[in-house]
Amino acid sequence: MTGSRMDRHSLAVRLAALVLGVSALLFGAVLAYNYFVSRDIIVNQAEENSRTLGREVANHVAAELRPVEQTVRNIALALEDASLTSGEITSLARRVVQSNKDIFAMAIAFEPYGMAKDRLFFAPYCHRTEDGVRVTELGGPDYRYFYMDWYQLPRELGAPVWTEPYFDDGGGGVMMTTYAAPFYRLQDGRRRFAGVVTADIPLAWMQRVAQDVRLYDTGYSFIISRNGTFIYHPLQELMLNHTIFSLAEERGDSRLWDLGRDMTEGGTAFLERVSVKGGVESFFFYTPLHVGGWSLGLLFPKDEVLREATMLSRNLLLMGGLGFVLLAGGVFLVAGGVTRPLRRLSGAAMEIAGGNLDAPVPASRRNDEVGELTDAFAHMRESLRDYIRSLTETTAQKERIESELRIARDIQMGILPKLFPAFPEHDEFDVFASIEPAKEVGGDLYDFFFLDDRHFCFLVGDVSDKGVPAAFFMAVTKTLLKAVAPQSSGPAEILEKVNEDLAEENDSCMFVTLFLGILDIGTGEVRYANAGHNPPLLLQGDGAQFVPPLNEPMAGAMPGMRYTEQSMVLGAGDVLFLYTDGVTEAMNHDRELFSEKRLTDLLARARTDGVEGIVGLVDRAIKDFARGAVQSDDITMLALKFTGKKGA
Repeated sequence: MTGSRMDRHSLAVRLAALVLGVSALLFGAVLAYNYFVSRDIIVNQAEENSRTLGREVANHVAAELRPVEQTVRNIALALEDASLTSGEITSLARRVVQSNKDIFAMAIAFEPYGMAKDRLFFAPYCHRTEDGVRVTELGGPDYRYFYMDWYQLPRELGAPVWTEPYFDDGGGGVMMTTYAAPFYRLQDGRRRFAGVVTADIPLAWMQRVAQDVRLYDTGYSFIISRNGTFIYHPLQELMLNHTIFSLAEERGDSRLWDLGRDMTEGGTAFLERVSVKGGVESFFFYTPLHVGGWSLGLLFPKDEVLREATMLSRNLLLMGGLGFVLLAGGVFLVAGGVTRPLRRLSGAAMEIAGGNLDAPVPASRRNDEVGELTDAFAHMRESLRDYIRSLTETTAQKERIESELRIARDIQMGILPKLFPAFPEHDEFDVFASIEPAKEVGGDLYDFFFLDDRHFCFLVGDVSDKGVPAAFFMAVTKTLLKAVAPQSSGPAEILEKVNEDLAEENDSCMFVTLFLGILDIGTGEVRYANAGHNPPLLLQGDGAQFVPPLNEPMAGAMPGMRYTEQSMVLGAGDVLFLYTDGVTEAMNHDRELFSEKRLTDLLARARTDGVEGIVGLVDRAIKDFARGAVQSDDITMLALKFTGKKGA
């Protein structure tokens, strides 16, 4: 009797432990999922808030300083009139200081003997005092201004510059910066450097803007100059006394050095690091300001950002713990009643539950539900053995196939350029592309590369099939294109050579449509050829229109094909949009096509966007149109914008 009670109790405990264990795992998984998902949402929101706040501060700074820049440049332009007398020039500077509350002082410094043949110095300096605007002569034997950085930099660069911030004892004991712009005059028929116009700007207002930034409870912001000098930091001892690089050296923090270099080069990022103030784990966001080459940094502690997610998880844990206790009581109560009619099967059940599918099942001697359960248990054991054997084999095969397809996709995506911006050193153009295969691997392709220092080759293609064969054909096509392009005279010859190579021993009769262009980044001329591909769209100031199709055959189907080369000239701001038929033939649940008209209308409204914005706009429009319908074809897009600027 005691043994029976022990056996029954043991099985009940095991059944309860199984149910409660699974429940605990599920609850733990839900709790972990809730925490990490809510954490990601909060972190993403914090990043978005950081970017929004950074844009607001940058726009505020630009709104304050851009009018000053414009005023200085206008005066520099006015000074090209050589008829202005020294008195008129001094009066002009005085009026500007009087009428612009944001300008503390202004100087108009001429080249030696530039104003009069008998005057080495002429640099009237108008600055604010308690009694109004005072005018002094800046130059003298003790201050040869034409050797100073604020004079030499705009002279050598031939362009306006912001100087490094400095602490001006004569300007009310505040931090200042100077905006200096060169001016020129005609001499002997040539435009020659004549001097520099400067405006001194107090930075107290910008420090207040940074100080007023609210970042959770203890977050803070800081601003550094183009050389890394701290213009504002809540630690007063750092301002103008340290650069971000000297601080990195002092702390032995190479990561801070790298961040400082990226900030001074105009970079933007959102990452995690330990704050200088307080030394706590924080989120760090930095973005460039629009003037002076300065950069804004925002830091806010991680525990403050994640406070709500932590509190929510703690409350869920408390409620889940209480529910688990109630569930445990119910399970033990039910399990104790269920185990009584199942004692005869307990031994076999424990064996099979332990993985021994060959364990014998007691013979059934009853015709009730317990007997039926015994027979069913024996049948289940045999079926389970066969099923596990079959499932093991099937799963192994499926995992091998899925693994091979994942590797194939990674390889395929790896051969396509996907680092953007692709050529940040070139201001003449911008390019962005995306690809979204309909299956694990696809047949679409794009590529872009320089043939030489001046000619930039770009292309988009679509293989006739899908899946692994198309992916292989796509890889071969891309390799051939990049191999023959530098050795060919133009787009038409490139397509002819690729066609000959693809058509050779092409027993599967696969083919590829291609649009290939070569941009002269100096003139904006695009030479192109089209092997049966969808005509691109040209986005100009008056809208979007298709590039006239050439109606020439696709590549790879048969040898001997000839292609025609055409050309067009892109103006500054023109965008060429290339795509595959997966864009225009995307379908929704009603089997409607996205269509060329929708694409044209969409791009006509988006012609002022950047290339990444244009591709993203079309991608979102396709997804909104499809409304979750299964993607039937690969979707590939490439946008190329010619800016007309000369690279640095």
